[in-house]
Amino acid sequence: MNTSDLNLFIRIVETGSITETAKQLNLTPAAVSSALKRLEKQLNLQLLIRTTRRLRITSQGELFLYHCRQALSSLEQGRIAAHQLEGKVSGKLQLSLPSDLGRNTVLPWIDELLELHPLLSVDLSLGDTLSNFFLDQVDVALRFGKPEDSTMVSFQIATMERITCASPHYLSDFGAPSHPSDLSEHNCLLYRRGGRLFNEWEYLNEAEKLKIKVDGNRVSNDTDIVKRWAVSGKGIVCRAKIDVISELQSGALIEVLSQYQSPQVELHLVCANREQVTPAVIALRELLRKLVKQQLNNKVSI
Repeated sequence: MNTSDLNLFIRIVETGSITETAKQLNLTPAAVSSALKRLEKQLNLQLLIRTTRRLRITSQGELFLYHCRQALSSLEQGRIAAHQLEGKVSGKLQLSLPSDLGRNTVLPWIDELLELHPLLSVDLSLGDTLSNFFLDQVDVALRFGKPEDSTMVSFQIATMERITCASPHYLSDFGAPSHPSDLSEHNCLLYRRGGRLFNEWEYLNEAEKLKIKVDGNRVSNDTDIVKRWAVSGKGIVCRAKIDVISELQSGALIEVLSQYQSPQVELHLVCANREQVTPAVIALRELLRKLVKQQLNNKVSI
């Protein structure tokens, strides 16, 4: 079978439209339709049911789709393995990054990765929830916290503290909390993920261990938005150090409650299984470990 026809079939299923597939790939609808018919003829199966409004995949098509993706993935792994013998990192890396960390920190690091490995390409998606690796077609995801699913492969990139901070404008208007309990008098900017609201902030020092329930008038499922609210003076935020270190260095945010520590957070690179751990993933892991360490070691001027 022609692998181009297999890739076209997958794209048609993803778009739900022959016309849209043709548009995305700069082909004619007739060429895409011919490829689908050719594939169905080879298989002696009807993969898609065509109506005037949309396409619907058949049960045979769903089963073939799964094996089609597996087969193309296996071919890609074979190509990558062959390049690996020559010391080359190649192929397409489908990467998912947290919204804030990805957009504001890791994005230029992707440029460095591609400069180091010119045969590699990256398909990037942003989001704070852990991807469904199969449905979202993601090879590897960078996420805070170790995944609960023990079947996943997880590489620890770094461990870091959380920082409680606010903008100079907010602190000028409302003052800085001197004790974690003072946070009840402040507008705290909150993050929500998968239905869970992260509104309990933990602190400890030599004398105390506290869990403070905080509240505020702004909640988002996007960590980048939460940080932007903080920078614009809307409230106090508690974030992983790597997410706010640039703002701390520039003075856009100022740390508060520095005499207290918050539980550390781990940054992990996660794959669905061992088969996803390609030379490209290993190259990304090593680059992230180096650059995250450099970022965390940057001095924050007081």
